[in-house]
Amino acid sequence: MPHTKHSRPGDGTGGLLKGTATFEELRDRVVALRREGLSRRQIRDRLKVANNDLLNRLLEGEPPPEWTKRPRAKDDLRARARELRKQGRTYDQIQVELGCSKSSISLWVRDLPKPPPRTPEEASAIAKRGWEATLRRREADRQQTKLDAAREIARLTDRELFLVGVGLYWSEGAKSKGSRRRERVIFVNSDPGMITAFLAWLRLLEVDKDRLRFSVQIHETADAAAAEEFWAGHVGVDRGHLLKTSLKKHNPRTNRTNTGEGYHGCLRVTVRDGADLYRRIEGWWYGIVVSAGQRIEEMSVFA
Repeated sequence: MPHTKHSRPGDGTGGLLKGTATFEELRDRVVALRREGLSRRQIRDRLKVANNDLLNRLLEGEPPPEWTKRPRAKDDLRARARELRKQGRTYDQIQVELGCSKSSISLWVRDLPKPPPRTPEEASAIAKRGWEATLRRREADRQQTKLDAAREIARLTDRELFLVGVGLYWSEGAKSKGSRRRERVIFVNSDPGMITAFLAWLRLLEVDKDRLRFSVQIHETADAAAAEEFWAGHVGVDRGHLLKTSLKKHNPRTNRTNTGEGYHGCLRVTVRDGADLYRRIEGWWYGIVVSAGQRIEEMSVFA
């Protein structure tokens, strides 16, 4: 079959141009796209040139656009990796120091000689440093997740705080039993954050601070005086305003881990004349349960 006027034998296109353009015409188009800032992949996809050798010839002498060049930081890492390799460092040692992947390090230094084999002690030290670096990265990720989650809460509305407080009390507060009815508002917790949220809730309910009584509950082997100072400062009262501290008997057979400087025992918050408030809390919680059940039924209907 004779060749068309748009193609000629030996032009090096390998039939990829399908008789639509000469090599020179295709090169003009490729160079124009390159000067518009397109990458090799973008040019290949635009013109349907699947042969990399042909694309290399079409782009010969044409510099790549600036945005396709590797960042300078990568070049610096590569240079540092090569320097460390020449000093006899292993891939593991370079990875720990630079934080790069082993695959990247391998590409950068594969033409350099291998260092001598490590001793067991050296291998153990490298593994330890690598694990410590991994733990630091995990902790940084953990703290970032917590920070992001905290930002999602923003400022609580009064209703949001109200509902949180009801759930908080019903989870951690004292509750009246059917066989022994004692309608009292008592909240005990070792978490200062829980105490803060509970006091904010009481303030929202306009419970007078003069009705609040505070006392510390702590193991007898701990520093009770320090715990009293801590909790008094946390709730903003003088230590002398605390009720008598309740000491828990120490059981040496238990494996208690809440010890040390961070252990302050628990704070007990009591609301005087709180029977009416307790009944309302009980009613609020019942209302939440009923509403939650209705939502489950509605979701089941549309499931």
